[in-house]
Amino acid sequence: MRTRILQQLAALARFYAPLFGGRNLIITNTVSSGFLMGAADVIQQSLERRRKKTHQWDTDRIAHMFITGCFMGPPLHYWYLWVDRITPKKGSQRIKTVITKVALDQTFAPAFGCWYFVVMGLLQGHTLSYSLNEFKEKFWDYYLAELTLWPTAQMINFLFLPPHYRVLFVNVVTLGWNVYLSYIKHKN
Repeated sequence: MRTRILQQLAALARFYAPLFGGRNLIITNTVSSGFLMGAADVIQQSLERRRKKTHQWDTDRIAHMFITGCFMGPPLHYWYLWVDRITPKKGSQRIKTVITKVALDQTFAPAFGCWYFVVMGLLQGHTLSYSLNEFKEKFWDYYLAELTLWPTAQMINFLFLPPHYRVLFVNVVTLGWNVYLSYIKHKN
């Protein structure tokens, strides 16, 4: 039984392997970012519907989250390529390299948060000024939550995963994170 499951997982990995290499990687990263951000909003709206029995599905909001995720995929893709390029690849300094990558990632986390609020705001018909102001108002809620999740997640990401799976790993972790982002973005 266990051998059969492992064989099926290996076959699945071989089937999807082309999506994680060459030119396909940026497409995979972009689509998975969009899909998982949209899925996170579906989860968040499901939670909202439990609290408010009259709450209707906001399909525009789901679409905005999907589009925002697609807009975040390419910057994340190139971000991880750049971080890998500027840090040593191997050797006795591996832990130091991983800590450097996590520190870099945390330094630029506010920029990714700002990107999220600006793209979402513009898609919702708000001005750039309004979107930036909303980010400023919600920054500490965003950033303190960011600091509780992402350093550990990125340690795992940079320490154990090959570069071509980094955005996918982040996207999977981000499923839960995006539920939170959807909550702080859409709370009154």
